Amino acid sequence: MRVERHPAILRGLYLLDRESRVRNTVLGIGVCLIVGCSDMTVADQHGSAESGAPKSEDGRFTNLAGDIGHGSAAVRFPFMLRRLGTYFRNGDGKPNRVANDGLFLQENAIQGGPTVTWIGHASVLVQMEHVSFLTDPIWSNRPSPVAFVGPSRFVQPGLALDDLPSIDFVLISHNHYDHLDIPTLQALAERNPATVFYVPLGNGALLNQQGISNVRELDWWQTSIFKNVTIACLPAQHWSKRSLTDDRKALWSSWAVLGKERRFYFAGDTGYFEGFKLIGDTLGPFDLAAVPIGAYQPRAMMRESHMNPEEALRAAMDLRASSAVAIHFGTFDLSDEPLAEPPQRFNEAAKNSEFGSDAAWVLDIGETRAF
Repeated sequence: MRVERHPAILRGLYLLDRESRVRNTVLGIGVCLIVGCSDMTVADQHGSAESGAPKSEDGRFTNLAGDIGHGSAAVRFPFMLRRLGTYFRNGDGKPNRVANDGLFLQENAIQGGPTVTWIGHASVLVQMEHVSFLTDPIWSNRPSPVAFVGPSRFVQPGLALDDLPSIDFVLISHNHYDHLDIPTLQALAERNPATVFYVPLGNGALLNQQGISNVRELDWWQTSIFKNVTIACLPAQHWSKRSLTDDRKALWSSWAVLGKERRFYFAGDTGYFEGFKLIGDTLGPFDLAAVPIGAYQPRAMMRESHMNPEEALRAAMDLRASSAVAIHFGTFDLSDEPLAEPPQRFNEAAKNSEFGSDAAWVLDIGETRAF
């Protein structure tokens, strides 16, 4: 499958005025939806394609702003010791879970209504334009390379794997264990061999080694057409690591799924950065943006790689999203803030924002909402 790259975007480089970019984006997507292109370039035909995600001098991927910090050892070491206490945390403040037998979702796969269902953590099921897809799906009990080590779930997934509709494709933001869960991906591949797994550069080999072959790797600003939608791999401000020595060898990303009727954005896992405005100006407006609101304390360690709730709302505004749905909180104990704090702060901040209470959503796990 051929993929193409959006030209002249990386590191905030604007070679075109905003009106021209938006006009050409709309025209390009419209043509491909009508004539059934297999792949496309997101925006315009001006200029030459830039290189993809930037790399450091050591050849490892980095961010638009360069390498990011994770706090001093004096911050990180006590934090890791506190993680041992998660085994005794009682789950006070965890998200509510509502029953979902998947029957509506299976029927909706045929009807094509635009909906989002929160499975838990960064996992959402989105249905739009007659496709059904998952983001960072994790059904495992612990996000860890060892089954009995690491934080366990406070809330079970919003519905059982067997109750899902047929999944057309899966979007993976990066290779941290709470976002790239091999047992879940293997189960999805076995359930439907036609499911396509979209991953940022450098992550395909890991899936291939685990028997998952229907994989597409994309660089930042590369796109691919799947049926009636365009899938765009986009920047995020984060990092990757799955073993002791593989820091930033694989890329991380956010994603957009663009259709004729709806446009959806998945932030993955990210700190707040100028790339949100760049994405919003280039590909927005979005009907719905899924933004992470948890894992932000201690700030000295998390600030550059995880947004707090207020930053998540700011990101959604930069993206020009009509609605924002909160993700990445409450399912696992990953940081110092109380479990109930992220949604409370998100709701409070929304009241004083352009979203108000109606367009900033905190869903129950298992809840489905139309967008």
